[in-house]
Amino acid sequence: MQEETYLLTAYSKAAGCGCKIAPAVLQEILSTDQKLIEAPELLVGYSSNDDAAVYRLNDEECLISTTDFFAPVVDDAFDFGRIAAANAISDIYAMGGKPILALAILGWPIDQLPASLAKTVMEGARQICKEAGIPLAGGHSIDAKEPFFGLSVNGKVAQARLKKNNAAAAGDLLFLTKPLGVGILTTAEKRKQLLPEHRGIAVRQMVELNRIGELLSNLPGVHAMTDITGFGLLGHLIEMAEGSGLSAKIYYTSVPVLEPAKYYLTQRIIPDATYRNWNFYQPKVRFESGVNVLEAFQLLPDPQTNGGILFSVEPTFLKTVQEILQEQNLTTHIHPIGEMVSKESAAVVVLP
Repeated sequence: MQEETYLLTAYSKAAGCGCKIAPAVLQEILSTDQKLIEAPELLVGYSSNDDAAVYRLNDEECLISTTDFFAPVVDDAFDFGRIAAANAISDIYAMGGKPILALAILGWPIDQLPASLAKTVMEGARQICKEAGIPLAGGHSIDAKEPFFGLSVNGKVAQARLKKNNAAAAGDLLFLTKPLGVGILTTAEKRKQLLPEHRGIAVRQMVELNRIGELLSNLPGVHAMTDITGFGLLGHLIEMAEGSGLSAKIYYTSVPVLEPAKYYLTQRIIPDATYRNWNFYQPKVRFESGVNVLEAFQLLPDPQTNGGILFSVEPTFLKTVQEILQEQNLTTHIHPIGEMVSKESAAVVVLP
């Protein structure tokens, strides 16, 4: 008797980091009139829209703590576990840290999907944790309407090497370590329109650990760093620019993009979260003459799952950064995609 095949994306309305609550709604949720606890040791909290919380343990060392989970972004259970785990661990790397411990977060519709499938999700997560050199030490699970999975991850970083998303300096060059387009490809898969020759492209990128963040933290010239997830390059770059009191200029043709994604744009395959992101961020963006605005609108806010590391670096460290990227087989990402400039009317200016 043939074992039944389950397509995980059919059991959720959203997928991957596209599950994130819309930026405008999130602002409303996080706003409060309560007087918050004063904690001098808390170096990074949610007020700065950074990737993780950071708590100073002593004069030299800090604890990094993060939580990330979402609904299935692919149909395969093992791949789902790998992707969700890599995505959660990325928040530690994005702060310049080294992951040390993970706990699993699992929601599973027991009456719809077999427990054996959830076990496969866990096996995928264990593989990624093993690659990152950390134990998956426990966690929590509930019977839920839709499947979801992720990790709570702790890491450590020397305080001098801590990288935040709001510390860029005017004149810094901008780099991105993975191409955009994952949201488009996963949407094509969910809609059963992904071509056979494009299968596996998004998964290979989404399971790739962002270890480069830990390596870049050694460089004092790397001022600001974040990873690109559900708000797209545009959203996370705006957070970097506004948090730093600056604006960002990006060269659209220099932004790396997965080539198959452009094909699906011609088929009008666009994640719903792209529109949500664009509606919120559009007033903060200016396009210069010569930019393909329609295509840029579809790509720059494309929600990424375990997207690349976006970082700013002073020009004197350009050669060193390029050498590190080459050593990590990121030779296609050794050229800047833009620069940080003094504050203008727009948070992000897109040039041809």
